[in-house]
Amino acid sequence: MPPTDPVRPCYRPADRVHGQCHCGHISSIVWTAGKVLVEIQGVIRLSLPITEEQVSALKAGDEVLISGIVFTARDAVHKYLYEDGPLPHGVSLRNGIIYHCGPVVLKDAHGNWKVVAAGPTTSTRQESYQAKIIRVHGLRGIIGKGGMGEATLAACKQYGCVYLHAVGGAAQVLAECVKRVRNVHFIERFGPTEAMWELEVEDFPALVTIDAHGRSLHAEILAASRAALAGLISNA
Repeated sequence: MPPTDPVRPCYRPADRVHGQCHCGHISSIVWTAGKVLVEIQGVIRLSLPITEEQVSALKAGDEVLISGIVFTARDAVHKYLYEDGPLPHGVSLRNGIIYHCGPVVLKDAHGNWKVVAAGPTTSTRQESYQAKIIRVHGLRGIIGKGGMGEATLAACKQYGCVYLHAVGGAAQVLAECVKRVRNVHFIERFGPTEAMWELEVEDFPALVTIDAHGRSLHAEILAASRAALAGLISNA
């Protein structure tokens, strides 16, 4: 009987059979540790921190797997940073990635934090803050969902940053990519959902939808959708 575990990217050696996925990438179906996993060739691995040169090499449409330390940031943290609030001692966002996420985090039997859900939240709420935060803190990446607007697009192009779209509705699957909670900041000030969680992730999957060259898949899809709608209306 085939295993029923969730499917997620994997690059560990194991027995495999080759095939082709729906998006045209040559892939391997991998069976290891009792799980079926999918290996997609052509995925770009990013190990944090990342450089401006690495960001510049990314193009809209690239699939990436992110490993290293990411910091969650929702509305409260964005407003705080926009108003020039200082980062906690020892924390730097330079050449790093923030994640628009309010994770569900519980303590295990040993008193250690454990992320049980880590899905992206809608990014457009941070549009009025994001460009300044990219500029001031030297961000190289933003993980979220739904895309962002013109100001963030311009800041990504000017300062060398990318927007990385994570899969909505897969919070528990994405939580499996969080290997440990390194720290939590502002929890007493903002509460657990709005706190800045310092997460060590491994092979966190995302899609580059805004690159550092001024291209936005969100804007392109919106324009194409409007054109298609106009065509349907005119032919009605």
